[in-house]
Amino acid sequence: MKDFDLLAILLKPEFSAMLLQGMKTTLLIAAGSWLLAMTLALVLLTARLTPSRVAQRAVEAYVSYHRNVPTLVQMMLWYFGIASLLPAAAQTWLSEHHAEALFAVISLGLCQAAYFSEDLRSGFRAVPPGQNEAARALGHGYIGAMRHVLMPQAVRNAIPALVNHSVSLFKNSSLAMAIGAAELTHVVKEIESQTFRAFETYLIATILYLAISLVIMAAGAWMDRRAALATARSA
Repeated sequence: MKDFDLLAILLKPEFSAMLLQGMKTTLLIAAGSWLLAMTLALVLLTARLTPSRVAQRAVEAYVSYHRNVPTLVQMMLWYFGIASLLPAAAQTWLSEHHAEALFAVISLGLCQAAYFSEDLRSGFRAVPPGQNEAARALGHGYIGAMRHVLMPQAVRNAIPALVNHSVSLFKNSSLAMAIGAAELTHVVKEIESQTFRAFETYLIATILYLAISLVIMAAGAWMDRRAALATARSA
């Protein structure tokens, strides 16, 4: 049995470089997925709030699918299924340009958009009805009222839920290991197989994931406090 020794991993240039690269890939996947998810969530919310029954049903079907099918299954569907339907030239290009990370971003982003859109919808429900009337009185149409008056307030109300799901998105980036993306969990598994120091390597991963999650939560708490102060000033 080997003695506990974190420095045996952290002080070895090869392993420390692998950890840094894995952490970089994890953050890129998480950031890319978050941007895609938030952009699409705003579109989904706008469509769901329109009078169109077709748009509302389409959004409901989208949300239902992504909330009831495991994220890992969705990721594998994109990487092994949808990718195989692409033209050979596109498949070759993707294989040369980090296809694993790209499909991880797409699948995570599309999945998380369903959760973000529901968070935003709950935040929108908390906006006083008079705000819409005030926006129309100022001459805003539907899009203008959503963009300048209603949506900012909905986002402000939804911050706690959005932060929680942002943390979940970051943690779910580890699922990209299943399709071969060289993110943190994948790298840690490689280091463990070379050193046979399972406890030390997975402890390092635990600390890194915990640290980033706490940073996201702290940033969310700061934004929530700022939003509360802004609301108090405008009241």
